[in-house]
Amino acid sequence: MSTRPAVVVDDVSKRFRLYRERNQSLKAALMRGRRAVVEEFWALQDVSFEVPEGSTFGLVGENGSGKSTLMKCMARILQPDRGSVRVNGKVSALLELGAGFHPELSGRENVFLNGSILGLGQKELAAKFDEIVEFAGLGQFIDQPVKNYSNGMYVRLGFSVAINVDPDVLLVDEVLAVGDEAFQRKCNEKFADLKAAGKTIVLVSHNLSAVHNLCDRAAWLEHGVLKMIAPARQIVDEYMSTVQIDRVEDVETGGNRWGSGEGRIEKVELLGPSGEPASKVRTGDPVTIRIHYCMDEPIPRPVFGLAIHTLDGTHVTGPNTRDTESVPDKLEGEGHVDLRIDPIRLLPGTYDITASLYDYACLHPYDFRHHVLRFDVDPGEPHESYGVVSLGGSWRVPGVDPAA
Repeated sequence: MSTRPAVVVDDVSKRFRLYRERNQSLKAALMRGRRAVVEEFWALQDVSFEVPEGSTFGLVGENGSGKSTLMKCMARILQPDRGSVRVNGKVSALLELGAGFHPELSGRENVFLNGSILGLGQKELAAKFDEIVEFAGLGQFIDQPVKNYSNGMYVRLGFSVAINVDPDVLLVDEVLAVGDEAFQRKCNEKFADLKAAGKTIVLVSHNLSAVHNLCDRAAWLEHGVLKMIAPARQIVDEYMSTVQIDRVEDVETGGNRWGSGEGRIEKVELLGPSGEPASKVRTGDPVTIRIHYCMDEPIPRPVFGLAIHTLDGTHVTGPNTRDTESVPDKLEGEGHVDLRIDPIRLLPGTYDITASLYDYACLHPYDFRHHVLRFDVDPGEPHESYGVVSLGGSWRVPGVDPAA
């Protein structure tokens, strides 16, 4: 990955003017004989960072934190009131649902319109047209007016045009959340292709899983101010531990929890060698991590996942049912799933478990429970003094009998 910056945000501030008494009539305003009350709102204040060329960079923050305003500054839709934004190379932006589309025109006509706005000539667009339509999956609808398109169809066409202009820098603001599972998977594959080709991606998303899985680094904005910039995983962990996102009240445990809620993780248990719930086990013990779930409606192809962290935040492991092809066609009602670990190779220490329930694309969280369970590991076999896990190997040393 190149260290040359693709995007340089230098001390950027952006101000908006808010006019009060907007509903008064012109006559009333004139009769009052004074100017309307205007308030200033700073959507961004002194924000600075760089995005390295060839990286994928995330922006996180609550609604109103300034993420979309900053993206519009990068796309040159807005100009900062102070500071500057420099983007090196061709920019393609997908910032708002239907942006650059004319509702009365067909999908075909809008491909050429939107592509022209993004800088492609008619010959280039004609050469890429079939690829754009195929990626969007809108072949039978391409000659229909886009005013009849669903939100998902809008997104698929807009994203397909945006990525096929061969951008150096791709700006994507949240709209991918509208796409279905198959389209999300295609987008992830396309992001991987763009990264492999050395392209730069800047992604705004409330989907922390997407930021965690797709981004190299991320920035956290809060009330227009840059709160933190760090590797994406660190940003997600800090953001999760500080900000309440779709919090579900939990009387049993602490920790942050969010998700759409069609399926829920009711409880997570650690079962010791005897099969009874345990808060402490030993290195080398056979253990089971049990996830109790409840589905309010049938969930197609649900994916259960776990993450184990040390107290200092080191991510030890993150198994999920998709990686082992243990995904049912659907689940409904109540039940539990087990992860059997025999033996557990964690070395002595204290560990936190995070549990999740996602769609098959692992982009839509039904339920995510951060640090839902803490447990301890005492010394056992093998006995090792350093590190986090035992590899379970055996030494062969000249002059030493292995059986001794």
